[in-house]
Amino acid sequence: MLLTIRTTHRPATDLGYLLGKNPARTQSFELGFGEAHVFYPEADESACTAALLLDVDPVGLVRGKGGGEGALDQYVNDRPYVASSFLSVAIARVLRSGLTGACRERPELAQTAIPLEARLAVLPARGGEDAVRRLFEPLGYAVAVQPHALDASHPEWGDSRYFTVTLAAVTRLSELLTHIYVLVPVLDGAKHYWVGDEEVEKLVRHGEGWLSAHPEREWIAARYLKHRRSLVRDAIARLEPLEAADDEAEDAPAAGEEGALEERVSLNQQRLATVLAALRGSGARRVVDLGCGEGRLLRMLLDEPAFTEIVGMDVSHRALEIAADRLKLERMPERRRERIRLMHGSLMYRDRRLEGFDAAAVVEVVEHMDPPRLAAFERVLWEHARPGTIVLTTPNAEYNVRWPSLPAGDFRHRDHRFEWTRAQLQAWAGGVAERFGYTVRYAPVGPDDAEVGSPTQMAVFTRVD
Repeated sequence: MLLTIRTTHRPATDLGYLLGKNPARTQSFELGFGEAHVFYPEADESACTAALLLDVDPVGLVRGKGGGEGALDQYVNDRPYVASSFLSVAIARVLRSGLTGACRERPELAQTAIPLEARLAVLPARGGEDAVRRLFEPLGYAVAVQPHALDASHPEWGDSRYFTVTLAAVTRLSELLTHIYVLVPVLDGAKHYWVGDEEVEKLVRHGEGWLSAHPEREWIAARYLKHRRSLVRDAIARLEPLEAADDEAEDAPAAGEEGALEERVSLNQQRLATVLAALRGSGARRVVDLGCGEGRLLRMLLDEPAFTEIVGMDVSHRALEIAADRLKLERMPERRRERIRLMHGSLMYRDRRLEGFDAAAVVEVVEHMDPPRLAAFERVLWEHARPGTIVLTTPNAEYNVRWPSLPAGDFRHRDHRFEWTRAQLQAWAGGVAERFGYTVRYAPVGPDDAEVGSPTQMAVFTRVD
């Protein structure tokens, strides 16, 4: 079986540092089921491709285990040729530094999103092409799937369950390898080893940061754990508390820190009113509030009859529960209730439920994202969801000097990963607009200081049809 990973990041040969494998030589590794070979078909400044080739020995797998029913199947099978749980084991043992993101020579690059393309030469997929897309597209990958005929000389027999699959994205290498590590066995559905509590640990550990928000989370867990119900329940339960704990840790400081800081100028109300005006001015009827939190903007949207469909999405289950309670959804009149719904999801992964909206609001959300993950966010919203209008707000870092209670150099909230100046926002937003076919304009939110600008800055993107 063959996996190749290609990058055009310059210098492309830095891929060798990320994988911990020298592009100048071929390396071979003994594994319990055969041999793994790592080599580079191309390696120069402009492009570099690393190949992981597994030579699985089906006879060696069962040698000494005796015969009995099914012994022939153990010797004659597709294991040497197709991507399976054997590939996941090889990734964990042979490409461990790439999988974990550990890189002594280029630590900053290991945390950087770079253009990557992975190709699985032959991937068995129960559920066909649709299953492949359901697993990888929500993670932000451009997916190309090439089916293989059962027999090229007999086209009337149709296609097999085998595909050549190519995944392309701007992402961290560790994320790409993690997704392959978890999802290839899910597609194959025939793990070669016993599944027990240790596999639950692996799934929770490698699924951290992405699996809890994946729209196919339950399906992934069930297939990964070979439909052992007790293990699946345990995995899902452990994914939920991790998420809830994060939610509680983030929600409370958000009210206490940022809210208290901005209370003096009622900035949040001004911010929401400005966003509402921009949405109203766009002529939108179907609106999604991404990172809706406790539903303050949703309440204002509901009061506007022009918005006929309103959706609030958040990664936090707790926030959605609070929003439902504050909006009084269960006691809301039926006609009003029909206009709004809440859904759980993440802006890091492509989600078809986000497609088809006239407008999207992203209010004080982007600054909570790790910079390497911005590229995934851009593709999810601007490339795949593609609403007609996107209204985005974020703090203006220049204004921080006007907050007497904020120490110099500190962010307004301890969960902020960055805070942009006006020039930084415009450089980022301008690049996004150019790449994805939008125009963008900027507006201040709150009192506009002649020297440092307003406390919040807003970018309004309009799709160019």
